[in-house]
Amino acid sequence: MVIIGMDYHPSDQYIAFVDTETGEHGERRLSHGNQEAEKFYRELAAQGVSVRVGMEATGYSRWFERLLAELGIEIWIGNAAEIKARRVRKQKTDRNDAQLLLKLLLEDNFPRIWVPSPENRDLRQLLWHRHRMVQMRTRIMNQLQALAMNEGQRRKKKLWSDQGRAQMEKLPLATWASRRRQDLLDLLDRMNPTIAELTKAVEQEAKKRPEVLRLMSHPGVGPLTAFAFVLIIGTPERFQCGKQISSYVGLIPCEDSSAGHQRLGHITKQGSSLLRFLLVEAAQAGTRCDADWRRRYMHLALRRQTSIAKVAMARRLAVRLYWMWRNGWEYSQWAKFGSNAGQLAPGHGVN
Repeated sequence: MVIIGMDYHPSDQYIAFVDTETGEHGERRLSHGNQEAEKFYRELAAQGVSVRVGMEATGYSRWFERLLAELGIEIWIGNAAEIKARRVRKQKTDRNDAQLLLKLLLEDNFPRIWVPSPENRDLRQLLWHRHRMVQMRTRIMNQLQALAMNEGQRRKKKLWSDQGRAQMEKLPLATWASRRRQDLLDLLDRMNPTIAELTKAVEQEAKKRPEVLRLMSHPGVGPLTAFAFVLIIGTPERFQCGKQISSYVGLIPCEDSSAGHQRLGHITKQGSSLLRFLLVEAAQAGTRCDADWRRRYMHLALRRQTSIAKVAMARRLAVRLYWMWRNGWEYSQWAKFGSNAGQLAPGHGVN
């Protein structure tokens, strides 16, 4: 078997390889622009030998992963943070990185991570595309609100009604301010149908998955949040408990404790920023439609800051969704057997 440790860059890659049967080893730098890297791996595949490639998790490598999958070459993606922690020397070069990856592969100590399927990755693009389009629409709407308030019209949500839109278009503005208003309104008119189409596509994909429909039974959780949770977590068997989910999503505080002193900071913000955003939104929506959820939120908000309470409820929601998914429960079953399981009912105990 040929084992390759690779330090990947968008323009090229540096590899360190060894043939475990013949003992042959070497190092090379392969360029991507002139298809040198593609030619190298195609020649390896044509020889009929087993090949395993190890690389750190990085961006801009989809084409390369597709190439290796097409050639039948095994590729392992490693946890970049763990690989960095195992680097002893304080000299970081492409050669040293490739040699370290090769060493971890040979020692069977490579920190391999779970990699989503191509279908999963493509559906994530749907979520990200909708999310970015909504952000762009929000910026356009904020600019229009600013234009209206500069002319003494503070209508908030009413600005987007038919009457508010008509008043907005009748505002007497200077030449370039009027041009800006018209261009922003045109952009808004084009974006609304696009976002509606993407939202409908998300809802259709969510209906195809029973686990997503079960998660949607929780108050405040819609198809977007439930679908994103299932896609990004992948499978509940990857995690042993809810604490690991909170850590994976980045909703636990940073910690720098030593000598008996505990120092906690802001949340780590590791993992998917999109899923964190959706969980916080869903947690806030849950406070408006569920009395128990609202009680828990208000209790935290009175003890701590409102922002801390929002994050805490998002973390609680992530753990709930994980256990609902893992146990195959809907929200009604969670309320019956979830966090209240094992607690004494009123009237029990010694009077």
